[in-house]
Amino acid sequence: MAKYERFEDLPVWQHAIKIGVRIYQLVESEKLAKDYRAKDQLIGSAISISNNIAEGFEYNRNRQFIRYLEISKGSAGELRSQFFLLLSAGKLDESAYQENYLDLVDLSSELKGLIKYLNEFENRKRKNDDS
Repeated sequence: MAKYERFEDLPVWQHAIKIGVRIYQLVESEKLAKDYRAKDQLIGSAISISNNIAEGFEYNRNRQFIRYLEISKGSAGELRSQFFLLLSAGKLDESAYQENYLDLVDLSSELKGLIKYLNEFENRKRKNDDS
């Protein structure tokens, strides 16, 4: 894996930002524009994903970064749950649901892969330190 100097260079953070921008655009749609609670929840979850990636990266310690990536992954799951509820309540059409759901599943997979990589790196480092 390449060494990243800034969180802005992380593909997973860039992906989270794209989702966040799309959420901001989505909440202005006719069905959601006046549902302030849903808007706040959607925006909050979306922002949490990218912000936790950034915050964890800035600690410059893999263990902290892993923890914040786990929180980001949880926020992605929360956002998927919100989408399902909005679809079921008729506040979101099927195409918007599918596009966002699949993108969030992809992002969760990317986060999981990065968490796994960092955990394996830390385990190898610990083994080498014990030698």
